[in-house]
Amino acid sequence: MRAYRLCPAKAKRLGADEFLRANIFSLRSTCDGPEFTFCEALRVSANAAQVAASFEGPPDPDLVRIRDLVYEEAGIFHPDSKLRLLWERCGRRMQELKTETVREYFECLTVKPNRQAELVALLNEITIAETCFFRNQPQLNAVRDVVIPKIIEAKAKLPIRRIRIWSAGCSTGEEPYTLSMLLLEESERRLRDWSFEILATDLNERSLAHAKKGLYGSYSTRNLSAYYREKYFLPEGEQLQVQSVVRKNVKFSRLNLSDDARMTFMKSVDIIFCCNVLIYFDLASKRRVIQHFYNKLLPHGYLLLGSSESLYRVTEDFRLVHLPGATAYVKGERSQAGKKVS
Repeated sequence: MRAYRLCPAKAKRLGADEFLRANIFSLRSTCDGPEFTFCEALRVSANAAQVAASFEGPPDPDLVRIRDLVYEEAGIFHPDSKLRLLWERCGRRMQELKTETVREYFECLTVKPNRQAELVALLNEITIAETCFFRNQPQLNAVRDVVIPKIIEAKAKLPIRRIRIWSAGCSTGEEPYTLSMLLLEESERRLRDWSFEILATDLNERSLAHAKKGLYGSYSTRNLSAYYREKYFLPEGEQLQVQSVVRKNVKFSRLNLSDDARMTFMKSVDIIFCCNVLIYFDLASKRRVIQHFYNKLLPHGYLLLGSSESLYRVTEDFRLVHLPGATAYVKGERSQAGKKVS
């Protein structure tokens, strides 16, 4: 029998009936990734159809168990309406491990010797984020023109002049490197004789490895002006390399925002950026993370979220402030009993 070649990703997206009706012969010319035989494709597609059918009725119990495990570990919750997305992420790992059923993969996450490493690998798939340099220019302008001067005023009489920023959920590093460039520019103006440090954390190991290399393509650098491109980057083939003067102020580390023990080790900071991260959390997880942010932020500090994010009905510990073209949060006052006072 001839072994027809098919793309695994395409086969997995098809149910068994759809797969058999599809023109499988034409797929051979469009496959770019790993290939496998026609018989293997039938097996994969049959399993995909079985999982797909579970979305039409009660959720697959093993997929629900994986959902609960991810939530317990990282605070990321997939409601029933988004279980298909979780299944797609699991499917990538199942293909890598050559497991045939969701139950087998659940065992890889819970009872196999490398279960912790596999859980990290799954979280790497789940937490892939899209970002770029200077992603939210109005927010950055507000930090430069309002937030930094406020912090300078609050810390002017301290013996050590230093600003500490936490990029929580830094992804592949574009945000903390952008902040480093912004502060380097201000070092020639308002921040002369000041030092600064940027703590960049993320759950995704692959993203952090990318960030540490500091090498970016055209998509990530699409918002760079000619000024920043020439001053802070070096050409590296078709990519751009972040210069060492930018990189030396940024410290990358893996941090799970739902790990209460690890979060306690974060030191006091002046500004927290947590943009487009809390959208993956349910209300209880958000409140836990925000409580940590409250504890780590200095009294004069600012918390900045993504442009579509809000702490409305999440907490009353922070007070919303309006900046030119952006919003931010500052700490509300509390009584000694722990309650917010008006």
